[in-house]
Order: sequence, then C-alpha cells, then structure tokens
Amino acid sequence: MFYRTAESVSPKHPDKLCDQISDAILDAYLKEDPNARVAAETCGGHGVVFVTGEITSTASDVDIEGIVHRIAGDDIEVHTKIVKQSPEIANGVDTGGAGDQGIMIGYACDETPEMLPLEVVLSRKLNEFIYAKHPYDGKTQVTIAPDGTIDSIVASFQNVSQAELKELVDEFVREHDLKGKLELHLNPAGDWHQGGFDADTGLTGRKLIVDNYGPRVAIGGGCYSGKDATKVDRSAAYMARRIAVDYLRSRHAHEVLVRLAYAIGKAEPLEQTVIIDGKPEEIEGYDLTPRGIINFLDLERPIYEETARYGHYGHAFPWDK
Repeated sequence: MFYRTAESVSPKHPDKLCDQISDAILDAYLKEDPNARVAAETCGGHGVVFVTGEITSTASDVDIEGIVHRIAGDDIEVHTKIVKQSPEIANGVDTGGAGDQGIMIGYACDETPEMLPLEVVLSRKLNEFIYAKHPYDGKTQVTIAPDGTIDSIVASFQNVSQAELKELVDEFVREHDLKGKLELHLNPAGDWHQGGFDADTGLTGRKLIVDNYGPRVAIGGGCYSGKDATKVDRSAAYMARRIAVDYLRSRHAHEVLVRLAYAIGKAEPLEQTVIIDGKPEEIEGYDLTPRGIINFLDLERPIYEETARYGHYGHAFPWDK
C-alpha cells in the first residue's frame, strides 16, 4: 500500500459555480426539449460571467442570464455567445453515432458503501459537513496512510476561523471514528474572507479529478458539465461506472475498472474492457451505443445541475445503482 490523497471543493468554488451554471442551462433546455443538443461552457470571475457554446433545440424560453444570477448572484454581468451545433458533427450524431471520440473510464471498489476510494469519500463528506454550516467557497483534503488510518486533513474555508474549523473537523473525526496521525492543516495560509468569483476565476470542467474518482484512478479526459447525453464524454462515462458497479457486485470483487472507447459518428465502441481485480475481459450483455446508453440510464431528463455540486459518482444517481 501507499499514501493516498484526494480533495473536494465546495459548490461555491469558482470552478464548481461554472459547472453548475453549465448544467443548469442543460437542464433548462432538456425540460422543454428532451432531444436538445447542448454544449454549454462557462467562464466567470470578478463580476463577469461568459457563457458560450453550441445549442440546437426547439426550446425557446431559456433564461440563461437568470440562471447565472440564481447560481452566482444578482450583481454578475452576463455575456453570452451561443450558436447551433456544427452540421458536420450533427450528421454523425443524427445517425446514432457518438458525438466525439474519446476514452471513458468507470470504476468501483469495495472500500466504502459508495463504492468509491476511501480518501475521495472522506474528503467529500468533510466538505459537505463544513459547507452545511458555512455555505461558502472552500476546499478539503484527506491523506490516508499505508496502514489505512488518517495521516492528515486539510480544510480551507471562506469566512470560517481556524478555531471554528478545528471544532468542526474534530466533530467530524469523532462522528466517523477516524484514527491515525490526524495532522490538521486548517486555513494554513490564514483565515480568509474573499472567495468565489470575487477572489478567483472559474471554468467549466476544471475539476475533473474531483468530479471522478480522485487521483488514484485514471480518467479519459473529457469533462461532463454542460453536455447532453449524445456526448459520450458524459453518457459513456456514466455507463462505464454502472458496468463497474454491476461487475463489482456480481463477481464479489474488490476493484473493477472499465474502459470504453469511441470514434465520432460511430455507434459501437472501439473498446469495451472490464478489469476485475487485475484480470481483463471483454464486457458482454450491454448495449453500448449512445442511444442504448441514453435509454438504459434515462439521460434525457433535467437531472444534471445536482451532479455538478459534489462529483458525479456515489450519490445514488442511476449509474451508481
């Protein structure tokens, strides 16, 4: 074994604000038009938010500026530049093909009830615990020692003093009966009060490792937020997670890794591999075309803003069950 570390960021972190805006825009289009093609990117900071992307939809009443203000605040200046999806990309998708090339990774393990690495779950739960009492910009980080105990905890939260963070972390440690060295680093650069878009810029898709399985597990590369399910960056990654969960349970395995690969405009995957406790085999019994995945996981619904808050796995979404 070795040291394992993972971090989590709160929903008020600038990158997470951008993820939520992009996915809220997607949800708004899907609510009116389940077949909407959406690729919405958000960049924000210092009083200004830019939303750009490609959207093709019959929906006509989506208030993008209102969505930005709901998530980021009324004082934000909003700029948008939206065009229709490229017809050359649409040609491949309209025939049932993938909206892009790429490699999608799914993962599940038996370390936690969430079927995620322990360091990922603990860093996220600690973040959620602090955020529930202080809903501001913040980060947490947990390092697991080789013997499975907690080596160190990092917590940096806006508008929370080091003394109060100490009380909150101590309460979390007691509630979860955590053991180990437990070296604490709480607001290590000092208490801070300027956060979110006031302190930093954010961008959709910049917290990929936080959104996935932590740094212990490789990712395919594509972000999820703002993309409808014809984009296999999102839908096939969700399917890969579902397959990993299914194999973990059916084979009573300790760890399962799934790899799916696609070519733009092609429906069938180029690779469909599952690695069960280190032994690879080909995946069987699933429709892995984009349309098959969309139908199986019911992905044409407005369900995505919630996924942009604390990661896409381990929250009882359809791909976690």
